[in-house]
Amino acid sequence: MTRVGLVVNPVAGLGGRVGLGGTDGPDRARTALSLGARPLAGARAAAALGELAARAGEPDRDGLLVVTAAGRLGADSVAATGLTERIVYAAGAGRDTSAADTAAAVRAVVAEGVDLLLFAGGDGTARDVFGALGSPGSPGVVPCPVLGVPTGVKMHSAVFAVSPRAAGEVAAAWLARTGGVRLRDAEVMDRDEDALGEGRVTSRLFGWLPVPDVPVRVQQRKTGSTAASPGAVGGIAAEVAERVGEGLLVLGPGGTTRAVAAALGADVSLTGVDALALRPGHPPRIVARDAGEDTLLALGPAWIALSPIGGQGFLLGRGNQQISPRVLRAAGGRERLLVLCTETKLAALGGRPLLLDTGDDALDAELSGHLPVITGRRRTSLYRLAM
Repeated sequence: MTRVGLVVNPVAGLGGRVGLGGTDGPDRARTALSLGARPLAGARAAAALGELAARAGEPDRDGLLVVTAAGRLGADSVAATGLTERIVYAAGAGRDTSAADTAAAVRAVVAEGVDLLLFAGGDGTARDVFGALGSPGSPGVVPCPVLGVPTGVKMHSAVFAVSPRAAGEVAAAWLARTGGVRLRDAEVMDRDEDALGEGRVTSRLFGWLPVPDVPVRVQQRKTGSTAASPGAVGGIAAEVAERVGEGLLVLGPGGTTRAVAAALGADVSLTGVDALALRPGHPPRIVARDAGEDTLLALGPAWIALSPIGGQGFLLGRGNQQISPRVLRAAGGRERLLVLCTETKLAALGGRPLLLDTGDDALDAELSGHLPVITGRRRTSLYRLAM
C-alpha cells in the first residue's frame, strides 16, 4: 500500500482569531481557549486528506494507508475522510500536547516507512518536525519527504502548501509518481523575536526539509522587510485617508501598514490588528489595539487595509486571522478592502498572485480576481488575488 504519514498539532493556530499570535506552549493555548478560540487544525488536516483522497480516486484510495497518531494528533482527522489508518503513537492524544509529543509522533510515523509525511501546524511545529528528523544524513534518521498543512498563525517557513487543499493536491502528485515532481530543500523558519523588538518582522533560519516542489501550490519563505521610502509610504497614506474619509480603518499587521499608520499620525502595533477612527483635518484616534475577531465585529462597518507578506505574497490567512471571514463579510468584502503595497515589494513577487487562505473557500473565490493595489498617491496597480 501507499503510505502517507500524518501528525497534527491540535493547538496550532488557536491564538489567531483571538489576537494572541502564536500558541507555542500550553499556557498560550489555554488562554486562547478561555477567550473563545476554536481548534481548527484537525479540520484543516482533514481537508488536506480529503483532497488527497479525491484526487487518488477509486480504487487507488483503497490502497492508501494513513500512518498516524491517536486522537487529536491525527486519527480524528483521518476518521473524517474514511481513509484507512494505522495508529503508531498514542501518548498525548487525550491531554495537553507538547513539542515532545509532536517529535515522538513524527519519529514513530516515519519509522513505518511512509512515502510522505504530512504535518499540520505552524512554524513552531515545523521546527519540531525538523528536530525530530534531524539533518539529512544524520545517523539513525530515515530520509522522508515532508509537507506542511498550514494551520498555524504566521507560517514563515517554505515547507507549507499554500492551503490545506493545496497540500492534498501536492501530496497526490507526489504519491502518484507521475508528472515529474521533484524534491527541493525548503527552509524551516520562525519569527526572529530580537528583530521584532527592534520594530522589524523578519525570520530566522533553522534548517531545511525535503518538500515536493510544485510551483504555486507550495509557498515561498517569508523575506525580511526593508524600509520603504517616505515618499512612497506618504503617498499611500494620503490615498488611504482620501478613500476612507471620516470612518473606521482596520489595519492588518506588518511593516508597510505600520509605516502608513505613522504617516497618518498613529503609532500602531507591528504584529497585531489595530483600528483607527479617521476624520479629515484631525489626527487619527486608535479605537482598538491588538484586536481579536470579536472586537472587530463589535466595532461595526470598517475599511480594511492589508499589505501582502514579503516574498510569500499572502494577503489573508497568515498572521492576520483576526480579520476572519465574518469580519470581511461584515465590512463588505472586496468593496471595502484596501490592498497597500509599495511598487518595489509588488515587483519582488515576480508576477505571482497575492494569496488567500481564509479557511472559507466561498469567500476566497469571491475575493479572487484582479483588485487595485494602492502603491502611492493616485497610483494603483491592478493585481491578481488567488486561492
